[in-house]
Amino acid sequence: MSSFRKLACLGVSALVLAAAIPAAAQQGAILYAWAPKPVPMTLWKAPNKPVWRLAEIMAAHKGEKNWVQPIVRDQDYTANYIQMAPGEKTKPQFWADDRAFWYIASGQIRFTIEGQQPFVASKGFMVQAPFRTPYSMETVGSEPSVRFEVTRSGRTPLYPVAGNDTAPSASGKHYEKVSYRTGPDPYTSENKPYLDFWGDFVNRPPARGNAPFVKDSNNFMNVIRGKGTPTPPDSNKGHFHVDYNEFWVVAEGTIDYKMEGMKVFTAEVGDIVYAPQGRWHRASWAGNGMSTRVAINPRPEGLHNYDAEAGATQ
Repeated sequence: MSSFRKLACLGVSALVLAAAIPAAAQQGAILYAWAPKPVPMTLWKAPNKPVWRLAEIMAAHKGEKNWVQPIVRDQDYTANYIQMAPGEKTKPQFWADDRAFWYIASGQIRFTIEGQQPFVASKGFMVQAPFRTPYSMETVGSEPSVRFEVTRSGRTPLYPVAGNDTAPSASGKHYEKVSYRTGPDPYTSENKPYLDFWGDFVNRPPARGNAPFVKDSNNFMNVIRGKGTPTPPDSNKGHFHVDYNEFWVVAEGTIDYKMEGMKVFTAEVGDIVYAPQGRWHRASWAGNGMSTRVAINPRPEGLHNYDAEAGATQ
């Protein structure tokens, strides 16, 4: 086939594909649908709650060297705040089919991730390990480290076999030595080992003011930064999600939140805010300076359902 005919065929194919996409979708027009909301509204089931204050968590565990504070438990994610004393380290482990990711709230953690040079993550860092990628962590320096750790719910870690080590133990599980073929999931230009928030993101912010740090078919960790604005009126309901929950960690400044059935409240650095599925919610940058929230949910292309009168925007 000649080059001209090939180009002509490609042009016809493009026209056919474009014709197959509804005109409204091609143009980014506002669409309307009946979106289901739970009746009664979805409640927060412990440990989930509207806001976990990092200062209160730290006060509750004062005097403890090592501790784990459950923060999120739902159908998609298990998330904990974890403190690890200086010199403490984790056993090398990995997850079969899911990535794990972290926000470092304080202290310093040396991450050793297979295929990467070890690095030290401090306050504001975000780190991720793809599936089947062994990793370990060690608190370095003289202060404890505090991290917000997010994994998929209902999963159990695997441990690489090392020499003549014995099988680990876990409640309700029996570990068995196995073999497998497919190795680690590779990092990409979008899913990188870490983001130094204060060093990379703040000094070289993206043009749009936000950028995904974790993005795959089942995970989304989106860094959203902007300058403080007046708190919107209560008539601005924000949006809701139909079949999944969403939560945020505040990485900089302060964020104003409005949840359906609640008054506006302000979250500070390290606080975790949680919106149950089907409940109207909105977030806005508070104060006069820059603020950042890191949104976490299982749907990178998740549908935002806005009020019909809002024009598909918040």
